[in-house]
Amino acid sequence: MLLNRYGPQERTSSYRTHPRRPSAGEALAVVLTEKTKASALFGGAMAVSAGQRESILDLVGNTPTIPLRRVTSGLPYRVLAKLEYLNPGGSVKDRIGASMIEEAERDGRLKPGGTIVEATSGNTGVGLALVAAVRGYRIVFVIPDKMSSEKIRLLRAYGARVVVTPAGVPPEHPMSHYSVARRLASEIPDAYYPNQYENQGNPEAHYRSTGPEIDRDAGPSLGAVVGTVGTGGTMSGVGRYFKERRPAVRIVAVDPAGSVLGPYFRTRVLPKAVPYQVEGIGEDMIPKSIHFQYLDEFVEVNDRESFLMARRLAREEGLFVGGSAGSAVAGAVRWLTSRPLPEEATVVVILPDSGDRYLSKFYSDDWMREKGFLDVGSTARALLARKEPTPAIVAVDPTTVVRDALALLRHHGISQMPVLAGQTNAGSFQEEEVLRSSLADETVLERSVAQVLSPPFPEVPADAPVSEVLHRLKEERAVLVRDTATNAPIGVLTRHDLVGFLSEEGGSRAV
Repeated sequence: MLLNRYGPQERTSSYRTHPRRPSAGEALAVVLTEKTKASALFGGAMAVSAGQRESILDLVGNTPTIPLRRVTSGLPYRVLAKLEYLNPGGSVKDRIGASMIEEAERDGRLKPGGTIVEATSGNTGVGLALVAAVRGYRIVFVIPDKMSSEKIRLLRAYGARVVVTPAGVPPEHPMSHYSVARRLASEIPDAYYPNQYENQGNPEAHYRSTGPEIDRDAGPSLGAVVGTVGTGGTMSGVGRYFKERRPAVRIVAVDPAGSVLGPYFRTRVLPKAVPYQVEGIGEDMIPKSIHFQYLDEFVEVNDRESFLMARRLAREEGLFVGGSAGSAVAGAVRWLTSRPLPEEATVVVILPDSGDRYLSKFYSDDWMREKGFLDVGSTARALLARKEPTPAIVAVDPTTVVRDALALLRHHGISQMPVLAGQTNAGSFQEEEVLRSSLADETVLERSVAQVLSPPFPEVPADAPVSEVLHRLKEERAVLVRDTATNAPIGVLTRHDLVGFLSEEGGSRAV
């Protein structure tokens, strides 16, 4: 499928075309706006007056960035999350709603009192619903049936007529949500079909707003922007902005396994789409709103990675986000693990939407187990979290003096630990073996750990189920746990840890 050229063009828009350094007054206004958004989230407990606004649409954009810490630990980069779910409609798609409607109003395609008809996975519908509510338009949205019930209820709460179509049918099928939306737009009087998949106001909104905001907030150390792709508008617009101003900044697109976008980017051959569960990203066709010339790389992530990372973001970073945000962070961590940038570079990851529209899906343990994404019982990572107050990992490097290594074991009340050369599992340090050797030769205590190494602990991934850990510990005294995304060692599990878990939770849950 041929792509339209997306070159520089003049447009009238409410978004600023070029980032300039804000004045002190403007900077304060931005801070107050963000505090007002936070106040709305916490029931007004942080109420701060940010001045009068004409409508809810004036609060779209200028979303904050904050550093990620726990889920990116072990990476030598400053990773910032851009919180697009703090837009008033709860997603990055709020930005394109006003952009597409304003253009249609200017050229007469949308008349006062008209009807907006759109094919959506939910978030673009909310963005358009905000505009419709403020400006008095009727709204009809066509949504595939794989989307969450929360999204459908949310759209109806805004007064939309919601038409649900079967997911998994080809784009050209008459029952696909694309085809149904197109047909309804032709049948309803004074209807306008924005068609986010082809509308150049989609990437244009991000070229004029999201890109400049990232540039302003990340500063001169920015090395990459990572985000998910569906229509491709966000990353195409952001990519165009940086290619024109800071071409060294890498633009990394994250795509779900089963989508056609990543494979097409690499081969320019359109494969057959395979169904996947994560919502709002990936495609089964090539939208005209995606412009591959502004994208540098694609990273593929699967449903399980996406959902588990989203749940981690809520529990470890306090960020209640959607599955596509989990995809974005999981993809960023995977890409950064290969050390593609100089150390200390800044990376911005775009978190597209909120978790409140997925409570019945991946935030439900029952749904996760039903889909096979959540292991029954627990995982190695969860066992490590139960080790407090003992640190999850106590280790030495091969150059440590044996006497000091023994003191470290006694301090933590343990009898063995891994020997790590960087992230390499070089061996293990066993108190019993070292003491036996020191009885025969007391100079052993002054030697380096490298001279008294025992075999290394076997390894398991952090997401390994307890049943796998149990199987390994039947043969071994301890196992080293590695983070699934970063490959960094994050802990040691022993038979004692497992027995403690089984005695509290019941052995049947683990196997």
